[in-house]
Amino acid sequence: MGSEGQDESGELSSMGVTRRRNKVETVKEMNAVRSPLGSPRKAVLELWGSVKHQLVEFSALPAHLRDNNYILGHYRVDWSVKRALFSIFEMHNETFNVWTHLVGFLLFLGLTIYTATHLPNIVEPNTLHRWHSGIMESLPSYLHLPEALSSCVPGTFDGTRCVQRPITRWPFFVFLAGAMFCLLASAICHLFSCLSATAFYALMRIDYAGISTLIAASFYPPVYYSFMCNPVLCKMYLGLITTMGIGTILASLLPIFQTSEYRAFRASLFFTMGVSGIIPCVHKVLLYQDEPIAYKTLYMEIAMGVMYGLGALIYATRIPERWRPGTFDIIGNSHQVFHILVVAGAYTHYQGGLLYLKWRDATSCSMS
Repeated sequence: MGSEGQDESGELSSMGVTRRRNKVETVKEMNAVRSPLGSPRKAVLELWGSVKHQLVEFSALPAHLRDNNYILGHYRVDWSVKRALFSIFEMHNETFNVWTHLVGFLLFLGLTIYTATHLPNIVEPNTLHRWHSGIMESLPSYLHLPEALSSCVPGTFDGTRCVQRPITRWPFFVFLAGAMFCLLASAICHLFSCLSATAFYALMRIDYAGISTLIAASFYPPVYYSFMCNPVLCKMYLGLITTMGIGTILASLLPIFQTSEYRAFRASLFFTMGVSGIIPCVHKVLLYQDEPIAYKTLYMEIAMGVMYGLGALIYATRIPERWRPGTFDIIGNSHQVFHILVVAGAYTHYQGGLLYLKWRDATSCSMS
C-alpha cells in the first residue's frame, strides 16, 4: 500500500509537472501569436476602449448632458481627454459646434495680428489746419490750441498743420481680446464637455463667462470713441456695461444657472445685455447727427445686434431641430446656427470698429 501510495504520489506529481508545463507552453504560444493590437491584455483594453467610446443616444445620457431632447443621438459620454481631443476630426453632434467657433477664433487671431501691424502709427489729417484757421475768429478756440498741438508729433508743426499721433487703440483691442476669449472658450467647452460631470460644469462656467465678456467688450469701441470728448458719459456707459458683464459672469457661477430649465433665462440675460447698447447708440446719433460716420457706424451696430439677438432667439427656441427631431443631430441645429451668427456679428462689429478708428484719427476732440 505504501508503494502504491508512492506510485500514486509520483503519478500525481508527474501530472502536476505536465500541467505546469502545458500552462507555460500555452502562455508562450499566446505571447508568440500576438494580435495586431499587441498583448492579449492590451487587446482587451483596446476593445473596451472602443466600446466605451461609442456614440450613444439621448436616452442613455447622464442627467448633466440632457440639454436638448430634440438632438436624439451621436453623443459622447465619459470619454478620456486624449480621445475627446482627437474626436475633433470625427463626426458627432459637437463636431460643428467646435469648428464653427474654433475657425472664428483663428479668424479673430489673424485680424488682431493684422490690425496691430497695419494700423497707422501716424496720421496726417487737415484737422489742425482747419482748427488753426479759426483761431482769430473765436477766442475759445484759441484757448484750446495747446490741446490740439498736444496730438502733434514733436517738431512736425509748420504753422498750418502737423503730423498727428493716432487715437488710442486699447478699446478696440479690448473688443478683439473679448471675441477671441469667447470663441476659444466655446470651442474648448464643446470639445471636452464629454469628459465628466465635473468637467462639464466647469467648462460651462467658462463658456458663459466668454459670452458675457464678448457682449461687454463689444461696447468698448463704440462707447469710448463716441464719448471720448465727454469723459463723464464715457465712464458712465463703460462702467454700466462692465458692471452688467461682471454680474452676468458671477450669475453663471451658480449651479442652477447651468440647468436646462434656465436655458431661456440665460438667453434672455445675454439678450438684455446686448439690447442695452441701444441707449448709447441713440445718444451718439443725437450728439453727431451732422456726422455721416455716426449713421454708418449705427447701421453696422444694428446689424451686429440683429445677428446676436437672432442667434439668442434661435438658441432659446431650438429651431430647427424641434420641428424634426433627430434630423439635425450632426449639422444644422440651433446651437450651430447660433455660433455662426455670433462670429458674423463679431466680424461686422470689427468692421465698424475700423470706421471709428478712422474717424477719430482724422477728427479729434478739438473738432468734434
